Amino acid sequence: MGRRFGWLWAAYAVNAFGTWLAFDAFALVAILVLHAGPAEVSLLTATGLAVGTAAAVPLGPWVEFRRKRPVMIAMDLTRCAALASIPVAYVLGVLGLAQLVVVSVVVSAAGIAFGAAAGAYLRSLVPAQDLLVANGRFESTNWTATVLGPPLGTAAIGLFGPVVTLAADAVSHLLSAVGLRAIGGGEPPPPARTGRSGGSGRLRRGELLEGWRYILTHPALRPLFFNTVLVNALIMATAPLLAVLMLGDLGFAPWQYGLAFALITCTGVFNPVFATHRLEQVPADRTARTLAAWSVSGKTTVAALTALWGLLAGLTGPRAAIGAAGLLMLFTPLLLPRREG
Repeated sequence: MGRRFGWLWAAYAVNAFGTWLAFDAFALVAILVLHAGPAEVSLLTATGLAVGTAAAVPLGPWVEFRRKRPVMIAMDLTRCAALASIPVAYVLGVLGLAQLVVVSVVVSAAGIAFGAAAGAYLRSLVPAQDLLVANGRFESTNWTATVLGPPLGTAAIGLFGPVVTLAADAVSHLLSAVGLRAIGGGEPPPPARTGRSGGSGRLRRGELLEGWRYILTHPALRPLFFNTVLVNALIMATAPLLAVLMLGDLGFAPWQYGLAFALITCTGVFNPVFATHRLEQVPADRTARTLAAWSVSGKTTVAALTALWGLLAGLTGPRAAIGAAGLLMLFTPLLLPRREG
């Protein structure tokens, strides 16, 4: 599919492996270094997501009206700097829960902006008929990273200490930025903003809400939106509880905990079709705003359910809370559309 797509794929791959290598790293550091309990770990996860997504709300329109590759590079470098601060603080003996929260906020907001820019950039780089193939390659890469990353990351934590995967994740974002820079070539100009007065670059409320407005009024995207947001939230809300249960109550080693994240194959089939279908349904001049709105909604729901499931685990125990999430997930297919229309 060409040299430029090859560099984009390489950047995606190193990003994915770095992210999954450091999966749940904030929770693991909180548990192993700061000796946090279930409520504190859930609060850390929920706060980082909630505040990060709130900060990311204006980023969708901001990304929409800018060239996408420079935005992606800037967000990679921002995440690299934020993540690298944790190993430094750990070595200096000054690492605390507050820093973990701040870094998770920065990483969350930058990740949303990166994802919005990446979807729009892929659409400009790859012909429409090749989008499914491109998303399939990204998904196969992400699937491999999902299976290999957590076990390798937790094994590395057991061997080299609790912050090693965050350092590796920081390096992965730096390498991703280098790969994106190597793509070279031009990029289509961003869509022109309409309805601006006085030449001001200030965002209007209508621009902030445009992504959600398009999703919720689109007959094909609306049910898919509710399904994917809820499924992802139920999966992610139980991740801190699983960490506490396995690493704390059950006394598993970090590498054994990492083996719990071999996800079902169906996810690898669903995601590229979902990502391609979503891009096909969105006009080119609304891509970044729609993807950002989708991501903000997803992360906000994850934050809310993570906090709620943390409270539930405090009342009933991690096992019961994880079981409740699994039971609810059985009903999520009812949210999917039954036919084309």
